[in-house]
Amino acid sequence: MAGFLAKRLLGGALVLLAIAFAVFFAARLAPGGPFDEERELPKDVRAALEARWHLHEPLPKQFAYFLGGLAKGDLGPSMRSLDWSVNEIVAASFPVSAALAALALAWAVPCGLWLGARAAVKPGGAADAAATGASLAGVALPSYVVAPVLVMVFALGLGALPPGGWGELRQVLLPAAALGLPVCAVVARLARAATRENLAKDYCRTARAKGLDERSVALNHALRNGLLPVLNYIGPATAAALTGSFAVEKVFAIPGLGGHFVNAALGRDFTLLVGVVLVYSALLVAVNIAVDVACAALDPRIREAL
Repeated sequence: MAGFLAKRLLGGALVLLAIAFAVFFAARLAPGGPFDEERELPKDVRAALEARWHLHEPLPKQFAYFLGGLAKGDLGPSMRSLDWSVNEIVAASFPVSAALAALALAWAVPCGLWLGARAAVKPGGAADAAATGASLAGVALPSYVVAPVLVMVFALGLGALPPGGWGELRQVLLPAAALGLPVCAVVARLARAATRENLAKDYCRTARAKGLDERSVALNHALRNGLLPVLNYIGPATAAALTGSFAVEKVFAIPGLGGHFVNAALGRDFTLLVGVVLVYSALLVAVNIAVDVACAALDPRIREAL
């Protein structure tokens, strides 16, 4: 198991290095710059600003400077928010985005597992039709479409929940629902397929022969042994929750990292843009490694094949 983990960590480090290279050069080669304003800056002012961030240096040398700071955990100063470093911006806003994504996953994954298992017990029945219809709607409607609808219905229409903000439980419910609905839909589909497949196996027939009802067989035996597809989806689900939070944070005025990412892209804030991408990439790599380790622990054939 230690060798399997070491391979995954080495692979994750190489992936992050490749992402850093691609994002850095893509940001630098894109048209425009952080100091392009409607009013042209004086040449000496522009030269001083470019010298501060080594923008007058060749791109390979700029990348070397960036890697040197990255090795020390320093993502550099923001080019647009001059009083803030990228580390400070990330430290202040990323916990909000991470908490929102975690809350969305916390309800979406268990709910999707339950819906999928219930639908698999009686295929073609009312529960199966309801779960299938709900999952299709969840897959078809992205979070940036669901979020305004939830605001119109529950905030503006019923007045039951606030339309935005952050800090109170009531303010979290709508954005967590909008962000988790697509994840819940996909998990339900995966759980239904895995449960149906395992219900036809011998150990489930043995459980029925011992007197267990179909619901207990599905929840306690078939679903438990069909968790591998759901575990493999946790990595993409985390990515969907984090990147989907960009639009949701805008709709609900949540002070997360997504707003900084959008502003950095629009304002050509190279250091902040690259820093945000690397933070999200590092988190996703870590989640995927954890999922791979969990899958290998559940099924030894996975680690033996690598």
